[in-house]
Amino acid sequence: MMQTLTGPFKREQEIRKSRFLARAAPVKTSDDAENFIRTIAQSAPEATHHCWAWQVGPHCRCHDDGEPSGTAGRPILQVITAQQLDFVAVVVTRWFGGIKLGAGGLIRAYSGAAAECLREAPKEPIIERVTLTFHTPFSLLSLVQARLQSFTEDAPETSFDAQGAQMTLTLPEAQREALSDHLADLSSGQISVRLLTDDLEHQTNSV
Repeated sequence: MMQTLTGPFKREQEIRKSRFLARAAPVKTSDDAENFIRTIAQSAPEATHHCWAWQVGPHCRCHDDGEPSGTAGRPILQVITAQQLDFVAVVVTRWFGGIKLGAGGLIRAYSGAAAECLREAPKEPIIERVTLTFHTPFSLLSLVQARLQSFTEDAPETSFDAQGAQMTLTLPEAQREALSDHLADLSSGQISVRLLTDDLEHQTNSV
């Protein structure tokens, strides 16, 4: 199961007199990731490099920020992938200590700093969720509302018409089929559940 972080986390280490500070955070969108990176860069303008990578669903980006091409951003991104993380942004900030590390040394330093940070950071599984909607007649409304409590603690959004109520709720994708079958059996086929969103919504829950 893919995981993300429960919150921001950081780890610092010194490698041949250069200081490497890795900071990671959970993000929901690419804009969140870019804002996280920008905030860190602005907080330490005196640093030599702010190298970063992020993974948000099928999308990812990385940047070497002045280090030799391929020695910083991509190694950080590979660490994110190797640890099976998603919806995560990582920035490794370097303060140059006067000793050059070479391409191989830089790759090991940046990937190592990111790996240690992410390995120790608290995590939670990513649970895919969907938004479903269905119409229930007034004769079944109270019964449906009671049965929904076994699927979710959140009250569904409800709007009324002359025949009954249109109900919309978000729940783990793994429960979608069970809810559809349950409501169909409960209503003798009167209630049909429809997927409201084609794209799965990213949310996280601890299990």
